[in-house]
Amino acid sequence: MTEKLLNHRAEGSASAPPLLLGPSLGTSYALWDEVAPELSSTHRVIRWDLPGHGGSAADLIGPGATVADLADLVLALADSLGLARFAYAGVSLGGAVGLHLALHRPERVSSLAVVCSSAHFGGAGPWRERAALVRREGLASLADGANARWFSGGFTVPRLVADHRRADPAGYAACCDALAAFDLRERLAEIAVPTLLVAGREDPATPPAHLREIADAVPGATLVEIPGASHLAPAQCPRAVLTALRAHFGSGTAGPGMRVRREVLGDAHVERAQARQTPFTARFQDFISRYAWGEIWTDPTLSRRERSMITLTALVAHGHYDELAMHVRAARHNGLTPEEIGAVLLQTAVYCGVPAANSAFATAQRVLAEEETTE
Repeated sequence: MTEKLLNHRAEGSASAPPLLLGPSLGTSYALWDEVAPELSSTHRVIRWDLPGHGGSAADLIGPGATVADLADLVLALADSLGLARFAYAGVSLGGAVGLHLALHRPERVSSLAVVCSSAHFGGAGPWRERAALVRREGLASLADGANARWFSGGFTVPRLVADHRRADPAGYAACCDALAAFDLRERLAEIAVPTLLVAGREDPATPPAHLREIADAVPGATLVEIPGASHLAPAQCPRAVLTALRAHFGSGTAGPGMRVRREVLGDAHVERAQARQTPFTARFQDFISRYAWGEIWTDPTLSRRERSMITLTALVAHGHYDELAMHVRAARHNGLTPEEIGAVLLQTAVYCGVPAANSAFATAQRVLAEEETTE
């Protein structure tokens, strides 16, 4: 019989260093939507769903579950993917899983980031009461109050609130049991994995004092506090979280490059490029994401339509027809019509030469015909 695994999403090159991302109670791996694509430019990012949340089966755990049970599920997922050792970042309950792994299975964890989490969650009583409430009445009332618990300043992420509402009550309650039983305060000093703590200044669930407690106890730990962030900091303040994680995991400076690259070139193209990435090309791919896409294409001085027209012209001028095909598709994503693309190429006949324009028209015609057949 095939072992049931946590539902997960993998992004980035299979040859890149692995990084697992854990969610908070009530959310799905969508919690990392604004951060994971950027991290995937340098890491093989695996984000997973808690039992009963997102796409994970509720019966992966049951009443009386512990954080150790969740950690075992994460290790089973890592084993299924061939990951002997990995970096790990987790929010709230996902962060508690990371602490457990760093303490009990340090040979598996290369580096740890604990985001808006704690070494304890306020005692067993409130969590047992919440588990009983959910088993009795479901999640509707808790989902109604999600914004107040998760975000500050009127911010919200409707998809995460909807995921909370759709979570399985049995799986959610079992996760509450795990939080009720969790307390690593007396053993934090034993953690030897390089550790980053990220606190949200406005977090009512795990205030900064909880993260400071861990930072003070774990040898060599680093603490970052994010102004304006509440409990789900990766959703509310993704750039600040990304900056902290990239510095900790050694993956360069933060920026929106991978998101913009996907928006302009399309998910399918970027995923193919990441699949072809090797350790030899990884730094170049990161350079492209950070510099070309993260700095040039995000400059608001020119619109994306204008940048597409300039890019098409430059590629024709230098005879880069493979890249031209890619950017004809990008130009369509950026709103250029086939007629406008043709007008750009016609102008290149004057300034770049007729032979160059002839080859460019042939390339563009092929790409546009392929688009028509897939629509």
